[in-house]
Amino acid sequence: MTVGRRRTILAMLNQTLKNLVVDRLLPQVQTPAQYVGGEWNAVVKDHRNLRGKLCLAFPDAYSIGMSCHAVQVLYDTMNRRDDWACERAFAPLADMEQLLREHRLPLYSLETFTPLVEFDVLGFTLQYELCCTNVLTMLDLGGIPLAADRRTMEHPLVIAGGPCAANPEPMARFIDLFIVGDGEESLPEVCELWARLKHSGRDRESLLAEMAARLPYAYVPRFYRPEYGDDGRPTALRPARDDLPALIAPAVVEDLESYPPPTAPVVPQVECVQDRIAVEIMRGCPGRCRFCQSTTIKRPLRFRSIESIVQAAVEQYRNTGYNEISLLSLSSSDYPDFDVLIRRLHEIFRPLHVSVSLPSLRINEQLRIVGEVLNTDRHSSLTLAPEVARDDMRRQIGKPITNEDLYAGCRRAFENGFSRVKLYFMCGLPGERESDLEGIIEMAETISRLGKEVRGRPVEVVASVSNFVPKPQTPYQWNAMQRREYFRWAHEFLHRRKRLRSVRLRCHDVEASLLEGVLCRGDRRMGEAIELAWRRGARFDAWAEKLNPELWWQALSEAGIDVEKTLHLPYPADAPLPWDHVGIRQGRTYLERERERAAEQWVVGSG
Repeated sequence: MTVGRRRTILAMLNQTLKNLVVDRLLPQVQTPAQYVGGEWNAVVKDHRNLRGKLCLAFPDAYSIGMSCHAVQVLYDTMNRRDDWACERAFAPLADMEQLLREHRLPLYSLETFTPLVEFDVLGFTLQYELCCTNVLTMLDLGGIPLAADRRTMEHPLVIAGGPCAANPEPMARFIDLFIVGDGEESLPEVCELWARLKHSGRDRESLLAEMAARLPYAYVPRFYRPEYGDDGRPTALRPARDDLPALIAPAVVEDLESYPPPTAPVVPQVECVQDRIAVEIMRGCPGRCRFCQSTTIKRPLRFRSIESIVQAAVEQYRNTGYNEISLLSLSSSDYPDFDVLIRRLHEIFRPLHVSVSLPSLRINEQLRIVGEVLNTDRHSSLTLAPEVARDDMRRQIGKPITNEDLYAGCRRAFENGFSRVKLYFMCGLPGERESDLEGIIEMAETISRLGKEVRGRPVEVVASVSNFVPKPQTPYQWNAMQRREYFRWAHEFLHRRKRLRSVRLRCHDVEASLLEGVLCRGDRRMGEAIELAWRRGARFDAWAEKLNPELWWQALSEAGIDVEKTLHLPYPADAPLPWDHVGIRQGRTYLERERERAAEQWVVGSG
């Protein structure tokens, strides 16, 4: 059968699948519009005229995945190529999964209803560890073997990237190839190389070996062998071939300007977490927060020009009709000429009743002008992340901000129309004292009183407290995580200290945080527990109402995972770590140096 004839038959089968889904399944599911495609700005190409097909797979619900900026960026990047089609798939909710299984229908892409198994490349964006079981759901429903070593040339290349690639080992048994670092250049290179190699007549193993050898940012787990010590902890992960690097170097887009932001993003069919124009204004962060994984894996610091940001925002407005612009970065107020950028945007968009929001603001002198330059016509909430409430503790975690700047910025914001403040804190950090917890409530209530003083009526302050997880590729990666008993005590302590009704306290679920810690700090043996939990029904574990912690703890126990050593036992400074084979721009020596500085400041701060 010729290639053209086969593609024609597949197109007919895809149309049949679409008819079955629309006629039989969608009338029975919640929010059917998330499964039908056809969105504004979606790109549909004729598969008969292509070199290859990529499906971006997001292992969470449509409403979450369509809010992920990385999905829009990579979708735009690949669809700019005439010879590749890039389509999308999301994890189906329980009702849709059940119907697909009952009717023996495959999971498909939204653009053309192509089964996942028919793509050349299937690319997962791994944003959060607790979405790992959804990856298995999508593979299984897509007709693709879960285990990477069971796939043949009849199956797509299964790749993954995103923050969770900072430690790829827990998902290593399920993924053919991880991309470490930025995706704009690396994803097209991976796809193009696979397209060239797959028709060579060689087997899958040899093709993957060539890709691992030729692409410095590509990690192919099957060619690396883990070693373990007498205590059960990993001691090394060594390449099984001489032509493979011991350290995977991250892909880095040196010049953001060479990759313009999407100008016609796909507009979702249903309400999503983020329905707005989104423009990344800078990548990387000038800060050195020791708890923050993004600070290390997103370096170096790179900026877009004001002209390119404004142009992208204007084009997105014309192509979407959204009435809000979100300027994305790890620390938006650190953008050079920040106030000039905001005023330029307001000159254009305020007459159109389009507001500007900044989801990530650093608490420094720039915060004092935020209330003057931001539009509060519709959005009167200010979001800040002090992380901790005492200045000395902030020095220990590497966040050089002061309460003086925070309070001054809040006062100015209240004077300029803001009426609500959201604060993000952590508990369980190394060296945390009872006074640090007390400070969280003191800060929230001080801001609420400050708002009343300025505005003449109570100001709502929401204090969200997450549980600290020592993430890989951070200076705290050697530290242990606090136990559930400590977190429960800390949450109760905070609730007892709160007095003002205008202050709301939200504490993150302890079991979810502990599972996140186990999954992000685990080694390759974690894959058995993930698959076991999935087979017993674990789905959408990032959703509080769907998480079943006991199912997970049982799966981890049966898989022989020592949670105590994985989570609650610190590593010596010179100990090998399960993720040491994944490199960061600054290198491990930088993390070691920052670890030592944190320890020195902790001794001083705790004395």
